[in-house]
Amino acid sequence: MPTPLPPEQLYAVCDPSTLGFSSTDELPELDSALIHPRAVGAMHLGLDIPHEGYNLFVLGETGSGRHAIIHQLLEAERRHGTPPADWCYVNDFSHTTRPKLLRLPGGRGARLRDDMQHFVEELIPAISAVFESDEYRSRIDAMQEEEKHREEAALHELGHAAAELEVAFLRTPHGFAFVPMKSAEATMSQDEFEQLPEERQLALTGHIKAMHERLHKLMNDFPRWRRDMQNRIKEAGSEALRATVTHLVDDLKPAYADLPAVGAYLDAALQDIIESGESLRESSRSEDDSETTTYSGSIAVQRYLVNLLVENPADGGRPVVYEDHPTLQNLVGRIEHVVHMGTLLSNFTLIRAGALHRANGGFLVLDAVKVLSQPYAWEGLKRCLRAGEVRIESLSDLIGLTSTVQIEPEPMALELKVVLIGERLVYYLLSQYDAEFPALFKINADMESEIPRSAENTAHYARLIATLARRDSLPPLSAAAVARIIEHASRLASDAQRLSTRTQALDDLLHEASHFAATSAAPRIEVEHVETALAAHRQRNERLRERYRDEILRGTLLVDTAGSHVGQVNGLAVIQLGDSSFAHPVRITATARVGDGEVIDIEREVKLGGPIHSKGVLILSSFVASRFGAKAPLSLRASLVFEQSYGGVEGDSASLAELAALLSAIAGVPLHQSVAVSGSVNQFGAVQAVGGINEKIEGFFDICVARGLSGEQGVLIPAANVADLMLRREVVDAARAGQFHIWAVSDVDEALELLTGLTAGKADEKGEMPAGTFNARVAEGLARLAKMRRDFAATPKHTDHKPKGS
Repeated sequence: MPTPLPPEQLYAVCDPSTLGFSSTDELPELDSALIHPRAVGAMHLGLDIPHEGYNLFVLGETGSGRHAIIHQLLEAERRHGTPPADWCYVNDFSHTTRPKLLRLPGGRGARLRDDMQHFVEELIPAISAVFESDEYRSRIDAMQEEEKHREEAALHELGHAAAELEVAFLRTPHGFAFVPMKSAEATMSQDEFEQLPEERQLALTGHIKAMHERLHKLMNDFPRWRRDMQNRIKEAGSEALRATVTHLVDDLKPAYADLPAVGAYLDAALQDIIESGESLRESSRSEDDSETTTYSGSIAVQRYLVNLLVENPADGGRPVVYEDHPTLQNLVGRIEHVVHMGTLLSNFTLIRAGALHRANGGFLVLDAVKVLSQPYAWEGLKRCLRAGEVRIESLSDLIGLTSTVQIEPEPMALELKVVLIGERLVYYLLSQYDAEFPALFKINADMESEIPRSAENTAHYARLIATLARRDSLPPLSAAAVARIIEHASRLASDAQRLSTRTQALDDLLHEASHFAATSAAPRIEVEHVETALAAHRQRNERLRERYRDEILRGTLLVDTAGSHVGQVNGLAVIQLGDSSFAHPVRITATARVGDGEVIDIEREVKLGGPIHSKGVLILSSFVASRFGAKAPLSLRASLVFEQSYGGVEGDSASLAELAALLSAIAGVPLHQSVAVSGSVNQFGAVQAVGGINEKIEGFFDICVARGLSGEQGVLIPAANVADLMLRREVVDAARAGQFHIWAVSDVDEALELLTGLTAGKADEKGEMPAGTFNARVAEGLARLAKMRRDFAATPKHTDHKPKGS
C-alpha cells in the first residue's frame, strides 16, 4: 500500500541564497531570446529576409508578453536597413482626378509642403500685382482699343462702299440697316422708293442685298476677331506672369536639385500657372484660401499645394506602427469629401494615409483577431501584400454604392514587414482555410508557454522579473521576493518543474506587491508584500468558492469526510473563473444489479456529460469487462452519476473515482470517505495524470479543515502528477504534521487498497483471485449476479390458460 508523499514533494522551494543577488538592482536587462529562443530566432529570420511573403505571425497565449517582445525587437531593428521615404500627393495638372505621388528622402517632405504653402501665399498677391499693374492694364487697353478701331474701320468701310452704290448704312436701336439714298444727306421713304422706275428699284434692291451679305460676313468676323483678341490678352497675361512666377519657382528649385521628380513637378506647376493666366486670378478671387478648397472645374491656386501623406524622421529610423483599430480605411487610407453646391466632391488635399502608408519602409503590427473581425479588412490587407502596393479604396467602392465624384490617387509602392499577433488556434485555422495565408506569412514565431525550471532558467527568470519591474518604474525586489514569485510562476504553470511565461500575470503581481510596499513605506518589494498581493488576489476571487464550502458544511451539498460507504466516493471538480480557478469535492455514486454487462452513465443519458467524460466511462467499463469478464460474460447492469450536479460534466479526471465506486458497489466493500480521488484510467487500469491537481487537493483540504482534521483525511492522485505539486503553505504544513495526506498511485489496485484497506489481489495462472482480496470480492459479487440471472432464466414462466370455446 502506498505511503503518503513527504512534504518536500508537495512544494518546490526556490532558495533565495541560490539566486546570487540581494536586490534586482544588481541584475541586467533580460534578452527575450533567453526565454523564447525558438520564437525570437524565427522573428529575426523573418525580419532579415527581404523577399516577399516573409511576414510574421507571432503565436502565443494572451498575456505571454508577445507585444513587449515584438516591440523590443522592432525598436532595435528600426535603426537598421534602408531609411524610409516621405510621400506626398500633388495635383496632376493634366489629369486632376488622378493625383500623383512624390517620393522624397525622410524629413524633406515637410519642407516641400511648407515651401509650396509659402509659394501659394506669395502667388496670390503676385498674380494680383501682375494683372493690376499699369503696364499690363495699358497693354490690355491698347489691345481692346485696337480691336474697337478695327471693328469701327470695317463698319466705316462698309458704309463707304454702300454710299457709292447710293445706299445709306444706318445704325438703329435695333441694329444696322441699309436704306436707298435720295441725296447725300437724305434717304428715301417707302413711297418715294415705290415711285422710282422698276429698273432703278431692282438695282437698289440688289445693292442692298449685297450690302446685307457683306454685313453678315462682317458680323461673323467680329466674334473671331474678339476671340483672337482674348487669346492675345491671355498670352499677354501669361507673358506678364512668366517673369514673376518663374522667379518664384526658380527660388524653390535649388533645394530640390537632387530630386528630379520634384523638379519636374515644379516645372509642371510653372507651366500650368503660365497657361492659366487671367483665369487663375479670377478663380483666386472666388475660391476660399484653405487647403481643402474644392475646385469643380475652375482653377484655384490651392491646386499647387502639397499633401504630405507620410512624414518620417530625417534620422533614418524606420517606422513601427501599431494599428489598434484595423478597419479597411484605417489600413489602406481614405479620401474625405466636402459638400459643394449639394454634391460631395474631393481633391488630392483630402487624401488621408492609412497604417500601411505610415508603416511603409518599416513595420506594421496588428492583432490578428481584430483584423479578421473588421469587414473587408483582411482581404484588403492581403490584396495590398499580394500587389506590393497600397491602393486607397473605400467600402462604398467595394460594394458598388459610390455616388460621389471620385478621384483615383496613384498607388504607393509597398515595402514593409507585417507582424500579426494572435492565438495559436487563429494561426492554424488560417493556415487550413485561407489558401493565400501561408504564402503571405511564411514565418511563424511560436512563443513558449512554459520553460523548464532549471538553475539557468531560474536565473533568467529573475532577470525577467527585474526587467518587468524596471520597465514600469517599480521599486526593486529582494531576492526572497523574487524567489517567491518564481515559486508562484511554477504554480501558474501547474508544474513544479516548469515556469510560466505569462508575463501579464507577473506584471499584475508586481504592481500589486509594489502597492503594498508603498503602503508600508518600504524601499523595495519584500516577500511579505508578494504574499500579501497573492492573498489579496485569492480573497477577491473567493466568493463562489466560499459559497460551495458553506453549502457543503451546511449539508446542502452532501460530501462526507469521515466514515465508509459502499458505492460512494469523493471526486474533485475544478471551476475556472476568469484568471482564477478553484475546486470542490463532489459525491460520485454507483449502483449494481443484474443485467447484461452494461454500465450506464447517467450524465450522458441526460446530455449533461461531455464527450471526454463519456469516453472515460466507456474506458473504465472496458477495464471491468477485461479483468472480470474473461471467462464468462458479465451479468451486470450498473449506473454512475455525479450527485447534485446540475450543470455539464466534462473531462475524464474522475474516471478513477467512478471505477472505484463501481467496483465497491459490485463487491459490497465500503470506501473510505476521508479520501478524495482524482485521476483517469486506461483500459489496463493504469492511472493517468489530470489537470488542476493543486486546486483539487486544496479544495478538499479546505472542507476537511473546516470540519476538523482527523489525521486520516487526504487526496489520492496519479503518480504522474507529483511533479505538478505546488500546494499552499498550510496544506504542506498539515502534511508535515501528519494531519493531511497526499497519496500517489500508479494503477487502480493501489488506489483500491487505499480506499478499502484490503489487499487488491492479482489473478493466478488460472485467473482466480486470492481469497479475501478486494478483487476476489468483486469476482464474487459478479458471480452472484450471474447466478441470479441464471436462476431467473431457469424459473418456469407462468401463463394464464383461457378455457376453450364451447
